[in-house]
Amino acid sequence: MSMDFTGRVAIVTGAGGGLGKQHALALAARGAKVVVNDLGSASDGSGGSASAAEAVVAEIRAAGGEAIANGASVTDAAAVEAMVKQAMDAWGRVDILVNNAGILRDKSFAKMDLADFALVMNVHLMGAVHCCKAVWPIMAAQKYGRIVMTTSSSGLYGNFGQANYGAAKMALVGLMQTLSIEGAKNDIRVNCLAPTAATRMTEGLMPEEVLRALRPEAVVPAMLVLAAQDAPTRAILCAGAGSFEAANITLTRGVWLGSGEQVPEALAARLDEVRERSGEMVPQSGAAQGSHEVGQAMAHAAKTSASA
Repeated sequence: MSMDFTGRVAIVTGAGGGLGKQHALALAARGAKVVVNDLGSASDGSGGSASAAEAVVAEIRAAGGEAIANGASVTDAAAVEAMVKQAMDAWGRVDILVNNAGILRDKSFAKMDLADFALVMNVHLMGAVHCCKAVWPIMAAQKYGRIVMTTSSSGLYGNFGQANYGAAKMALVGLMQTLSIEGAKNDIRVNCLAPTAATRMTEGLMPEEVLRALRPEAVVPAMLVLAAQDAPTRAILCAGAGSFEAANITLTRGVWLGSGEQVPEALAARLDEVRERSGEMVPQSGAAQGSHEVGQAMAHAAKTSASA
């Protein structure tokens, strides 16, 4: 697998610090020209300054790389379009998009203000949508694109106090699943990265020795693999502290119960069998679930007919 990004142009959002900064530095070190996007806000989304993005650009240039700073908010579709135009004006193409920008507004669901729920969804989900929408026609025209969504274990598996964040992060998985199908004909590969990393968003949440193990640099290899020319598509890679795993949305083999008044009771009685994971599959599209279910019904009908 080629880890050389020479000639490629990458946009990394939320790249003024933490994980996004390490993504930008790594791509630039391997030859990519990088748009370093960062609103420069606090971890809760308040405030804003271009200085963080400019500092990363200066670091890349000092190391001999090429980069430009951009301070657009990913929630502003017009500003995102302008950011992509900035990349096109400078370098004539966009090959890689790393959707990394995000904020936290943590609280238990009972105490969470709906405005904080909506804001987190807007930044994480609609921010990624705006960026994908802006680069999509470019990637389609050049018949090449690599998009990395930043999901989270909070979305995949849940986390107390993060209903808004978790909902947004799981939504990105759904976005990835469909975009990877739609982008296949133009070699646009779309994947998700679920990082465990110590950044300013995790300060004070973990012991110091754990934070040291979870340095953002340890996640970067997974991003590089997902952004590379030989990247997979529709993968969910998890990474943290030097460990790498894959997550999948699976479908069990299930049980055919037919229809009728007693099916609810029958389903309740056999729920453990329905949830049994041996032989589970990873469907290649949403239609696969329906195909499997119809297949189960047809198999039952054939068996009934044969025994009649």
